[in-house]
Amino acid sequence: MKLLVSNDDGYQAPGLAALVEALEGLGDMTVVAPEQNHSGASNSLTLSRPLAVKKGQNGFWYVNGTPTDCVHLAVTGVLEARPDLVVSGINDGANMGDDTLYSGTVAAAMEGRLLGIPAIAFSLAGRNSAHMRELASFARTIVERVIARAPMQDMLLNVNLPDRPRAQVRGILATRLGKRHQAEGAVRTVNPRGETMWWVGGAGPAADDGPGTDFHAVASGFVSVTPLMTDLTRYDKVDTLSSWLDA
Repeated sequence: MKLLVSNDDGYQAPGLAALVEALEGLGDMTVVAPEQNHSGASNSLTLSRPLAVKKGQNGFWYVNGTPTDCVHLAVTGVLEARPDLVVSGINDGANMGDDTLYSGTVAAAMEGRLLGIPAIAFSLAGRNSAHMRELASFARTIVERVIARAPMQDMLLNVNLPDRPRAQVRGILATRLGKRHQAEGAVRTVNPRGETMWWVGGAGPAADDGPGTDFHAVASGFVSVTPLMTDLTRYDKVDTLSSWLDA
């Protein structure tokens, strides 16, 4: 079993180190991660310049690009052998509901899926959590279960860990994505030169967070595992659109 591990917080992130440590012994593992934090990068590829791949003192390979760049370069050129599984994380912060559309963590896993490799994204619903390393054991459990079942090429799982001591985690649940309210407004500031500057506002609160959603599972103390798909087609509207176009 050959594992490719990446993330969006950068190759020196504690969550990446915790994930690699948790997965030790499950296969031949290679880490290719961004040089710097690329949270919110989504599925962006760097096409305007060449990219460098270097090896850090921690033994991890890093790329001066996005999470998607890392997985794409690794699979299509850098690695001598094709990975059997792509694993991304552990992200410092949740990636639930609409967050998955912006997440670099999910994007790294999704790039593996788009290249025909099953993939899993792991995130922790807390910032700078003291529970990161002990909760990483759930990542190992989930990866072990996936390996044991010979995952299909189109498998893409989004996993969110509740930010609490491992002993207080109630189990693992299969979930669907919830939804958030509209994002908070942009924040206007003025720099020392008197120029108007803007910060993107924070994510809105959860709107659809009832039983069965990733939000509800994590808030209730469960590990949330959501199967994702990459086909964005709105199939129920194809016939309606066709009638508009034929009118």
